[in-house]
Amino acid sequence: MTRILILAALAVLCLPFPAARADDGVDLKSAGYEYTLLSGYGITHRGFGDTRTQVQTVDCIGRFGWFLSRELGSGWYTGRHELLVELPVHTVVDPRVSPMVGGYLLGSWKFTSPDNWAPYVFAGGGILYVDLGLPTMGSRLDFSYQGGAGVQYFIRKGLALSLEYRYHHISNAGTATPNEPLNSSKILMGVSVFR
Repeated sequence: MTRILILAALAVLCLPFPAARADDGVDLKSAGYEYTLLSGYGITHRGFGDTRTQVQTVDCIGRFGWFLSRELGSGWYTGRHELLVELPVHTVVDPRVSPMVGGYLLGSWKFTSPDNWAPYVFAGGGILYVDLGLPTMGSRLDFSYQGGAGVQYFIRKGLALSLEYRYHHISNAGTATPNEPLNSSKILMGVSVFR
């Protein structure tokens, strides 16, 4: 079952992103959709909440963003609402190699500015299949909530580089005993195509 989930997640993440052309004229203010591929590193914080186990991950996340609003607000907080759907593959490299796969639904506020920088904040959650073999987690079907902030730099219209930080929580939400949570930080970098 684990191998099937890993192969399915990798197949989705390897789908080609729509190509951005220089003549598309799509920028953050006019885009309807965003396709992003993120990768990075995460580590748990022992002693934060009930987290006792150090877990390190190498992360790969495919993200689809759907803009829900036109540009709103004025001044420094001008931006757009965005709904994000993510398919994560968190490959645990410590304490043992194991995958965590699932899906997230996040809400985001993306600040628009006249220059090439676009900061954003986001929060949400989802489900994960976790097979770490930790008896303190109590269940393989777990839940995650997370929040963070990032910035995108547009290298041309319709194409941006991303850097983000997220706080990431995993637990079984009290559906099994024991229930040690994994509270971690993740640093992710990626590339986004806007259509």
